[in-house]
Amino acid sequence: MKILVCITHVPDTTSKIRFTEDNKQLDTTGVQFIIGPYDDYALARAVELKEQTGGSITVVNVGEKETEPTLRKALAIGADEAIRVDAFPSDAVFVARQIAHLAREGAYDLILMGRESIDFNGGMVHGMVGELLGIPSISPVMKLEIEGKAASISREIEGGKEVITVDLPLIAGCQEPIAEWKIPNMRGIMSARTKPLTAVTPIAARGATSVEKYSVPPAKEAVKLVTTVEELVDLLKNDAKIL
Repeated sequence: MKILVCITHVPDTTSKIRFTEDNKQLDTTGVQFIIGPYDDYALARAVELKEQTGGSITVVNVGEKETEPTLRKALAIGADEAIRVDAFPSDAVFVARQIAHLAREGAYDLILMGRESIDFNGGMVHGMVGELLGIPSISPVMKLEIEGKAASISREIEGGKEVITVDLPLIAGCQEPIAEWKIPNMRGIMSARTKPLTAVTPIAARGATSVEKYSVPPAKEAVKLVTTVEELVDLLKNDAKIL
């Protein structure tokens, strides 16, 4: 089975986020980048499936040269090869078109992604890629089992859980508890150095959005301590105006 895992190159969740003076770009000074946490789940499940059924894992990222350490980490975790589409990921449409083109050429049986990236939290790319390829796209996926040419998928829906059986190929947007995160061991780190990492030229494709400016959320106001019910009612009525 050929598995394609799409990974994002995102700021660590502990990073302090700042923007450039014109507020149009992220200031990356001092920012540590990681594999997107949901993509980590996708990669971990891919490694488990490879161990169970055999096959190969390719990881792909749409990004510039600074994303290569992130791809090398994915190789250390268990991917067999990595592909970097050499382009700035300007928006979800652009990224989806690049991934769809690469996936079509590679004829993958299964495409795994995180349910969303943690920088823009759009959760759109898997659906767009599915539409471009004409194959099912399901998200969020919390359990994934493969039996022959079919997949059994479990996910939460409003009021309960849904179990779906669908033929391969398909795209799954993964989240916990689909797999346990995997940490690279020394053997994986050493072998990652010799695994192929290929930079490819992006196809000609336009995005659908552009950034006007970024802004950080307003600072939280100080907590107001209320000692009586009467004071609480007065604040809800006159300040918050919800009574």
